[in-house]
Amino acid sequence: MKPIRAELLLLLVTMFWGSSYLFMKMGLGSLGEFNLIALRFGLAFLLAGGIFFSRLRSLRWIELKYSMILGVILFLIFTCITFGLHTTSTSNAGFLVSLTVVFVPLINAFVLKRKIERKLAVSILLAITGIAFLTLKPPFRVAEGDLLCISAALFYAVHIIVVGHAAPKVDTLKLGILQLGFAGLYGLLLSFIYETPTWPDSLNSWVSILVLSVLCSAMGFILQVIAQRYTSPARTGLIFSLEPVFAALLGFVFAHETMSAKGCFGASLVLLSILLSTGRGSHRPSLNKEYGG
Repeated sequence: MKPIRAELLLLLVTMFWGSSYLFMKMGLGSLGEFNLIALRFGLAFLLAGGIFFSRLRSLRWIELKYSMILGVILFLIFTCITFGLHTTSTSNAGFLVSLTVVFVPLINAFVLKRKIERKLAVSILLAITGIAFLTLKPPFRVAEGDLLCISAALFYAVHIIVVGHAAPKVDTLKLGILQLGFAGLYGLLLSFIYETPTWPDSLNSWVSILVLSVLCSAMGFILQVIAQRYTSPARTGLIFSLEPVFAALLGFVFAHETMSAKGCFGASLVLLSILLSTGRGSHRPSLNKEYGG
């Protein structure tokens, strides 16, 4: 595959992930938060697992163990996002969750005692300033949904770090698929406890679940595995940094969400911090190591 074709596929994946915030918000119109997570990841697991069934027939305990752990983290990420979307816009959610790219090196700096480079320090300052412009409104309180989306970004960062620790020890394709199944299972269990699990009862709900499961999760996972072999990590990171831009654009077109001048300025600062953080490579490991949006 030529690099330009691979990069177009990665751009398509980025559009899928950018659209996920809008479709999650649509799905929440008739489904409970845990029910939505269960359906999204359960169906994605069945599709991806069916395609790569031959790889999943032989499992080691270590692969199962890390998949269970990553499934918990993935579940926490999307629990924060789905609950957060009740009180924040898809635009804000997209930009705030993308702060993962700043949090990963920041956590590494504190946990692994690595020196914070000047570029990272500037990225953090830009990100914090951007968050303030995006989220602070008189009387200078941050909406609960914004805080939940920032928490999701922190969980994403932990997820990436754990994947980095597990990847040398396991078959990462198995890991990527199995974590989807465990995330869906945790969502189903909590849906039975706190909700009444149901199937979507409207066309909009079915569309949102199918797009989230097939395009944003299973297809996004598979396409990135294929495409990222034919381009550089730096190019991949640059393409993925467009995810919040797509989230804001789709929110404007389909949900009629608008951002104030202050919000646009804050979003620009967040995007700049993301671009600066991805200067040497992708903010996501290759998809056989990390699940996306």
